[in-house]
Amino acid sequence: MLQFHTFITWALMGLIWHVQIVQYPLFMDVGRESFDRYHCGHCLRIAFVVVPLMLLEAATGAWLFWLGERSPVFLWSLVFMVAVWLSTFFIQVPIHSQLTQGGWSADVIQKLVRTNWLRTVAWTVRGVLVGSMCIG
Repeated sequence: MLQFHTFITWALMGLIWHVQIVQYPLFMDVGRESFDRYHCGHCLRIAFVVVPLMLLEAATGAWLFWLGERSPVFLWSLVFMVAVWLSTFFIQVPIHSQLTQGGWSADVIQKLVRTNWLRTVAWTVRGVLVGSMCIG
């Protein structure tokens, strides 16, 4: 189970780096005319990938905890998972809502990119932590 959990976390870690370095910065280049359609498409498509993986990561993390995994490394990894969820639902989702309602805005897109570093760093640290459990 730990290996599967780690695989899911690493998939999400790779995805968040792609979003941070490729997807979100490209929002600046879409242009006002095409932005609404592009942003809507991005949100719908990324949700089909991210939502199941995040739920699976949380479920396998809870399952490992239920099975008795209490190492400090694992417990810290859960703290970072909670940080990702909080950031997602209290920072990134509201910013995406601003973009959906207000359309293209350089300030809002830059805010999205800047604040998404929290998730990027948290998932990276989490990936290193659970990965170290698999090799150590």
